[in-house]
Amino acid sequence: MAKVAIVGFGLVGRVAALMLSKTHALTIFEADDERTLQSAGTLAAAMLAPMAESVICEADLALKGLESMTLWQTLLAELDDTVMFQQQGTLVVAHHQDKGDLLSFQQRLKPLKEHSVSVLNATQIGQFEPELTGRFTQGLFLPCEGQLDNQAFYTASYRALLKQNVVFHFNASVSMCQQSVNGENFDWIIDCRGIGAKENMQDLRGVRGEVARVYAKDVSITRPVRLMHPRYPIYIAPKPNHEFVIGATEIESQDAGPVTVRSTLELLSAAYTVHSGFAEGRVLALRAGLRPAFKDNRPRISRHGNVIEINGLYRHGFLLAPSVVREALSEVLL
Repeated sequence: MAKVAIVGFGLVGRVAALMLSKTHALTIFEADDERTLQSAGTLAAAMLAPMAESVICEADLALKGLESMTLWQTLLAELDDTVMFQQQGTLVVAHHQDKGDLLSFQQRLKPLKEHSVSVLNATQIGQFEPELTGRFTQGLFLPCEGQLDNQAFYTASYRALLKQNVVFHFNASVSMCQQSVNGENFDWIIDCRGIGAKENMQDLRGVRGEVARVYAKDVSITRPVRLMHPRYPIYIAPKPNHEFVIGATEIESQDAGPVTVRSTLELLSAAYTVHSGFAEGRVLALRAGLRPAFKDNRPRISRHGNVIEINGLYRHGFLLAPSVVREALSEVLL
């Protein structure tokens, strides 16, 4: 049994800890408190969208996303608490005047094994999501996609690791030197700090994401919906109890400040055009955060002695985390 330190208890750190906790002695160091609200994963929509993301990433990463769908089910099955996971596909829609944006998106989709996109008319859109009947005349269905409840995963993973006697150090400043963290020696050190590792990785940048979490009792969308729009394409990801995460794709900015008024108006007004039931919804949270990315927007696994660095998951955090972490740990720890 190896003695392993995991530095960073965001999404990647949690996945690594779950994969290793039954076979190794773990100590976790986290700069934030136990709520880890600075983690990009706490505000993510947690959509598992390999086909949709193939529009902006290479085919090999999209295929890793497909692998992660199965790995997520294995990870979640080992938790004591239930975490919502669904794989009912993604619906992509556009208003009539934005047909060109929908067509452009369709043309850039990459084929993924046996999975292929379906072109939908108004009737078919209503069959997938009855509450969108009559709202759109054109759409796409991406069959292999899904999502999970990120907040439930964060809570359930922490509770599971506590039961396995993992040692936690929260609000921890970290000093790594050779085989030690804060003066304590370890067989392996897994660096999962995300944007927190920027001081040691000069080519790491933050990519801003902004989301609203809304309670809307009059909305019963059952699967993620993407709205194609020339200025502010958005996604709507349904969570349990009529909660929805509404977000845009990305903003090339390293500003980690609060959500702007402009973004708030655009996100919520676009959501209203998808379903008028959002008008009476309650805004539970408006948050912004930085996702770690390298210049090529690909995840990077690096090994220096007994230190393994996993970083740069960009906007594909939940999609790629299980596959990338497994790859990083497979040769020496799994």
